[in-house]
Amino acid sequence: MRLGVLDVGSNTVHLLVVDAHRGGHPTPMSSTKSTLRLAENTDDRGDITSQGADRLVTTVADFASIARTSGCGELMAFATSAVRDANNSDDVLARVHTETGVTLEVLSGVDEARLTFLAVRRWFGWSAGRILNLDIGGGSLELTTGGDEDPDVALSLQLGAGRLTRDWLEADPPGKRRVAVLRDWLDAELTVPSKELRAAGQWDRAVGTSKTFRSLARLTGAAPSGAGPRVKRTLTASGLRQLIAFISRMTASDRAEL
Repeated sequence: MRLGVLDVGSNTVHLLVVDAHRGGHPTPMSSTKSTLRLAENTDDRGDITSQGADRLVTTVADFASIARTSGCGELMAFATSAVRDANNSDDVLARVHTETGVTLEVLSGVDEARLTFLAVRRWFGWSAGRILNLDIGGGSLELTTGGDEDPDVALSLQLGAGRLTRDWLEADPPGKRRVAVLRDWLDAELTVPSKELRAAGQWDRAVGTSKTFRSLARLTGAAPSGAGPRVKRTLTASGLRQLIAFISRMTASDRAEL
């Protein structure tokens, strides 16, 4: 069966078309992304702006058309942090449904974390043992760990990359002192969650499941996307420290060119 999965995130809208087979890994057929930056189209009251809603409706309509053209028997559409946190999310969701026919299901942070963990478990299988999964989005950070398909611990924290950049790193490039202050604040914020994860048991495999991790791994020498989805890619602490020391001195436009 061919399925379309539409993911409306804080920064991008992503349509993944897959052929799903019972008992096997889904086979990706096509991937389409659009940079919407919905979190940046939120006003001081916490509402998604009319311009942001307009762009969302247009993008969802375009992607629904792509899904139909691709032969999808079903389109599953989800929205995460940016829509979840908006004060006017109900109005925006109603408009999307009225104008596109697509019903966006808003995932809670914990549900988002649990579903991501389930996907990781299905991908790596039972031989992976206990898994720790980290997923950094634009608005939130999801942390999960467990030895089954349902994690023992599932956390969703307001520590997304885009959110932290907007709230903490006003200068471009950010000052060295400001980066250090943010690092110390994050260490404090993650103290309790990290203890909760460790208390659930030692993991056998740590996994990063987001474009942020993929990009960081690529910049530290991991295989490019063109090498295929099953090529092993790793991100080491030492490699990450060296990379951060380098890219933290760059402007946003220079980082984007990497």
